[in-house]
Amino acid sequence: MHKDTRPSWDAYFMEIANTVSKRATCDRGRSGCVIVRDKQILVTGYVGSPVGLPHCDEAGHQMKKVIHEDDKMTTHCVRTVHAEQNAICQAAKLGIALQGATLYCRMTPCRTCAMMIINCGVKRVVCEKKYHAGSESEQMFKKAKVVLEYFSEEVLNYKNQ
Repeated sequence: MHKDTRPSWDAYFMEIANTVSKRATCDRGRSGCVIVRDKQILVTGYVGSPVGLPHCDEAGHQMKKVIHEDDKMTTHCVRTVHAEQNAICQAAKLGIALQGATLYCRMTPCRTCAMMIINCGVKRVVCEKKYHAGSESEQMFKKAKVVLEYFSEEVLNYKNQ
């Protein structure tokens, strides 16, 4: 095998996160997450409803409108748990500490995911692309000294934001 065809560790783990995303059950954001420490996969997670509850792919989206401080209104599907949250929950269920780990995901984590990532001790987040509403998360990561890196500066937008 030629050395140029071998992916970097970041590319390798991002490819795995994209494979994990194929299990997602919400077509608005089929996202996957891989959490790694010392080049070893600790846990994975994908977007999906809590165990035993209906998925978007079965029951449709459960949309909620959110009015922000600047009076902008956005719409979010709240039926599912985000990939990052599911990975962190998986670690908790299995008794796996995430202190010092690196998290790979499809886009900038949302505000809630960013808070969970900071509190569980993840020190580096690698995203494939930017999330259209990710600036607050970016600021929190900077203040908490969590390294945030992107494969691409491309911004992902959802339909019916």
